Amino acid sequence: MVLMTDAVAEQRLACGRGFIELSTWAATIPLAAVPQDVVKRACLVLADDIAAIVAAATEPEVAGVQDELALSAGSPAATVLGRAPVRVDRHTAAAANGMAICWAELDEGYRLVACHAGAYILPALLAEAEASGALTRDVLASLAVAYEVTARIAHAFPSQPLRVHPHGAFAPLGAAAGVARLRGYPAKEFAAALSSAMTMSHAGPYSHAPAGALARNAWTATGAWAGYRAADWARLGIAGVAETVFDVMVTCYGHAAMPERLTAGLGSSWAISSGYHKMVACCQYAHSAVEATLVLRAQHPALADPDNIAAVVVATHPMGETLATAEPATVLAGKFSMLHAVATAAVNGSAGASAFARGSLADPAVAAMRKRISLLPHADIKPWPKDRPARVEVTFTDGRRIRADVDSARGGPDAPFSEQELRGKIAALTAYLYPAMAPRLAQIERSTWRWADDLAAMLAQRAE
Repeated sequence: MVLMTDAVAEQRLACGRGFIELSTWAATIPLAAVPQDVVKRACLVLADDIAAIVAAATEPEVAGVQDELALSAGSPAATVLGRAPVRVDRHTAAAANGMAICWAELDEGYRLVACHAGAYILPALLAEAEASGALTRDVLASLAVAYEVTARIAHAFPSQPLRVHPHGAFAPLGAAAGVARLRGYPAKEFAAALSSAMTMSHAGPYSHAPAGALARNAWTATGAWAGYRAADWARLGIAGVAETVFDVMVTCYGHAAMPERLTAGLGSSWAISSGYHKMVACCQYAHSAVEATLVLRAQHPALADPDNIAAVVVATHPMGETLATAEPATVLAGKFSMLHAVATAAVNGSAGASAFARGSLADPAVAAMRKRISLLPHADIKPWPKDRPARVEVTFTDGRRIRADVDSARGGPDAPFSEQELRGKIAALTAYLYPAMAPRLAQIERSTWRWADDLAAMLAQRAE
C-alpha cells in the first residue's frame, strides 16, 4: 500500500499527464510518418516473433490449448499458427497465438527494462489486421507505435527485484495499444483502451517463471484477449482514468514511478530500436553466462563430460541470481535456471531450441553437470548495457582452471546480431512447418499487400 502523501499525489498526477501526452501522440502520429529505419526494425520484430510462435507449434501443451480454443471459436476471421493453420474468430486467434509466442523463449525483448513488447502486441494486432483487411505497411507502423507506448510505460514503472512478471503486467496493455492504433482510434478512445487494459493486468508473480509454473506462459494469451476486448469496449465508453497506470503499477504492485520516462524524447527516439533478439533459447538474464560457457566449450571440448569437472562457478548479476532452480521440472523451469542453461550449453556445445528441449531436463550428463554448478554475485557490474554480466570459472578434476567473461550478451543494440543471422534463425524455426514463411517475411518491408494476403502467401506451402 502506497501512502498518498502530497509528494505521492503529485507523482500520480504527473504520471496521468504523461500518460495522456503519450496516448495523444500515439493516436495522432500518422502511420506514414513512422521513420523508415523504425519500420525496418519493426519488420525484424514481427518476423522474429512470428517465428517464435511457429517454434512452439508442436509443443504438446500449446497444441492442446490451441485445439481446445478452436472447439468454441466463432466465425473464422484470423489464423492460428499451429501445426496446421486454422482460422477462428479474431479474439480466439489472438489468445491461441499468444499462448505460443513466449513458449520457446526465442521472442525478442526490450533491453532497457524487463518487457517483451512485441509478444504483447502482435497476437492481437495480427488477428485484427487479418480480420479487418489492413495493409501490411500499416501493421508494421502500428507495431512500432504500440511498442513505443508499451515499452515507455514499462520503463516508467521499474521494479528491482521484479515482483510482477512483465508478461502479466503489460500483455493487455500491448494488445490494446496495437489494436487501437491500427483501427485509428482518436486520442480519447486510445487512452480509454489503454487505461482499461491496465486494469486487466495480471498479478502474475515473477517467481512463477523460475519455478517453471506453466501458467506464466498463459499470461500472453489471456493478456492478448483482455487487451483486445479493452480496445473493443473503449468505443463504448468503458475506460479507466488517466492515473490508472500509476494506480496499478505503484499502488497495487509497489513499483517505482518515473513519470518523465513516459514522454522524454517522444518522437525523436524509438523504443523498438533498443530491443534485443535471441539465439539462446532461455531467459535473457542467463545469456551472458551461456555465451561464456560456449566460449570455454569451444576451446576445451573436455568441458562436455561432467566426469572431467570438479566445479563450475558462475558470477552473475542480481537478476541472474534469481535463476537458481537446481532441478527444473518443466521446460520453462529449465529455461529459467542458470544452472540448467550453463549445464546444457556445456554438454551440448550449443544453446538453441534443441539444447533446451524437454529431453534435456532428464539428460544424465546435463543433470550431473548441473550439480557441479554454483552461483555467486558478480563483483563488477557496470552501467547499462553492461549491467547483465557473467564470469564462468571451471575447475577440472585434474586441477586445471579456465575462465571466460562476458559483460553483455549479444543480441542487444550494443552488440546486435546481423540481419543475416536473424534471417537464418527465422528460417530454421519456420521451414519445418511453413517453408514459404521466412522468404516472405524477408520481403515484408516492401509489401504493398494486405496482411491477410501476405500471410496467405506464407502459408501456401506445407512441409511434407
